[in-house]
Amino acid sequence: MTDLNWVEISREALKSNISEFRRIIGPDKILCPCVKANAYGHGLVESSRVYLDAGADWLGVNALYEARTLREAGIDAPIYILGYVGLEELREAVELDCRMVVYNRATIAKLAECDGKPRVHIKIETGNNRQGVLKGELVDFAKYILSFGNIELEGLNTHFANIEDTTDHSYAELQLKRFLEADQILKDEGIEVPIKHCANSAATILFPKTHFDMVRVGIAAYGMWPSSETYVSSLEEGTKGFKLTPAFTWKSKIAQIRTIPAGEYIGYGCTYKTSHETKMAIIPVGYYDGYDRGVSGSGAYVLIRGERAPLRGRVCMNIIMVEVTDIPEASLEDEVVLMGGSGDEVISAELFADWAGTINYEVTTRVNERIPRIVN
Repeated sequence: MTDLNWVEISREALKSNISEFRRIIGPDKILCPCVKANAYGHGLVESSRVYLDAGADWLGVNALYEARTLREAGIDAPIYILGYVGLEELREAVELDCRMVVYNRATIAKLAECDGKPRVHIKIETGNNRQGVLKGELVDFAKYILSFGNIELEGLNTHFANIEDTTDHSYAELQLKRFLEADQILKDEGIEVPIKHCANSAATILFPKTHFDMVRVGIAAYGMWPSSETYVSSLEEGTKGFKLTPAFTWKSKIAQIRTIPAGEYIGYGCTYKTSHETKMAIIPVGYYDGYDRGVSGSGAYVLIRGERAPLRGRVCMNIIMVEVTDIPEASLEDEVVLMGGSGDEVISAELFADWAGTINYEVTTRVNERIPRIVN
């Protein structure tokens, strides 16, 4: 290993998570792990290959450049683009054989000019109020799509707004009701859409009735629970012993060790003052790399030789400082675990998120893409 910072991705963990989802949805549903945002920080191409080898059917991305990257890597599985595709990008999206979510007539008109047979999925607005088509506009929009003979209306979908952050799932039930009503409205007009989908990670785990024809699992495919509320709900629901295995370990190396006298300040802003002679290790990672500056002063630590080394002073752009006074054997270029396990200690994405005042989604996705992802 020549890089000073790297992320190790557990192949077996990713495979295990896909197997768990396949077990609870059955063999006939389309399993579409979302690999947007550099596969939630786990490596777009690397994670996609593992998922497909493990039995995933489709891959979900947010943007055209992600789909392009997958195709250039030789991945020929169906790709579903969840985000907006610009009007001037649509031709390439069709050439790359991507499915697209649609909600604008301008998009449909542009797709009608493309060669081939674009496949589209209508996003129904059921209460998240982001992308979507209102129920009252649905029939006219669907008929507009079908008026162009070269466009295939392949899917109908929606997205839950409040299924992860609560154990009260009444709003999710309302959204599901609205989605079913929208589907029935189309059926009453003689429009049968073959692939219906709305289940994210939490819905897939908790509510089999949301599985329909496809599930779009996100963060849980990487072994992280969408929220503590989802975990609690899963225990209450007794979800068939469902288990998630985290796959992400972020590492660095010690770049310098030095002794700081008592009464000295460490780092910018003089926010930390030594109360005793302190053995300090310099780690070449910082907020540019995705090590959140917000963890400064939070009680954060890294793991060196299986022991906690507390962060001292502010996180810098390219450096953090940790105390190794109680780890006398620590030495130059020792491995440092920034996130993950070492010995009996674990720094989970959830713990790091607590330090940073955010969520586990952000913690892993913010790790800079230039840092190598190594699947092992």
